[in-house]
Amino acid sequence: MTIFLVNIAQILLMVLAAPMAAGIVKKMKARLQNRQGAGIFQPYRDLSKLFGKEMVLADHASWIFRAAPYIVFTSTVLAASVVPVIVVDSPFSWTADVIALAGFLAIGTFFTALAGMDIGTVFGGMGASREMTFSALAEPALLMSIFVLSVTAQSTNLSVMIHHILDAGILLKPSIAFALIAMLMVSIVENGRIPVDNPGTHLEVTMIHEAMLLEYSGRHLALIEWATQIKLVLFATLIFDLFFPWGISTAVATIALLTALALWIFKLILFFVLLVIIETGLAKMRLFEVPQFLSTAFFLALLGMFMHYILEVGAQ
Repeated sequence: MTIFLVNIAQILLMVLAAPMAAGIVKKMKARLQNRQGAGIFQPYRDLSKLFGKEMVLADHASWIFRAAPYIVFTSTVLAASVVPVIVVDSPFSWTADVIALAGFLAIGTFFTALAGMDIGTVFGGMGASREMTFSALAEPALLMSIFVLSVTAQSTNLSVMIHHILDAGILLKPSIAFALIAMLMVSIVENGRIPVDNPGTHLEVTMIHEAMLLEYSGRHLALIEWATQIKLVLFATLIFDLFFPWGISTAVATIALLTALALWIFKLILFFVLLVIIETGLAKMRLFEVPQFLSTAFFLALLGMFMHYILEVGAQ
């Protein structure tokens, strides 16, 4: 019963802390640009305001447009439930599979694109086309970078992979380095961050994700924005689990859980600092360069797989 409650608590932790994480990123970015910026709790106020507003729907909006925000939010929360946060083993460990994780994320992307096309606006169709094109390139790169670690652990279960990395100690291998770089590149694309996309602009020439959300308002927009914030924390936690799992608890003990929580927050802040430095130091790339960016990520992940078999399996 205790481990079940801990698992529920870590899911709620990721879901409820996601708006604050988005506020921290915005605050860091503002300070790095010599601006005051809004407080870290501003995303909570924005979500509360959106939940209280009336929804405006087009007359010809189908059930897909109405149901998409709930499906996107639910699929994102399910994906978050798959990723361990402060404890490795849980009653849901048997579902913690990278294939299931990629499937949950793909469901959200698919219905977001369908909703963008459902109204029939130019921006919605344009954003849906771009989103599906880039997702078709991002998903293979994401899976390939994870498979570099899964072939070492001989399992695609995240809990098994984390245990294998913890038992093996610090892995200074070229294959792991290539997989990490590929994962970071895919995370930037999946979350629509600079230099691939700019979540703070509505310029029609450069919009990707935001173009599909222009017709949403009220509670629907709040759910999608919340899901986007959860997705950022989810990818950060996934990178910690696969490449820097040290500190995560392997037992349900108060001291171990508190230590794991403190280290997770510390690693999360370091990740956000790196993200803010990248976004501040780089300009947004041109749209036709994004496929090249994703192709490079896939090539690096594939190179990591080759390195694993050539240098590690071949040496045995």
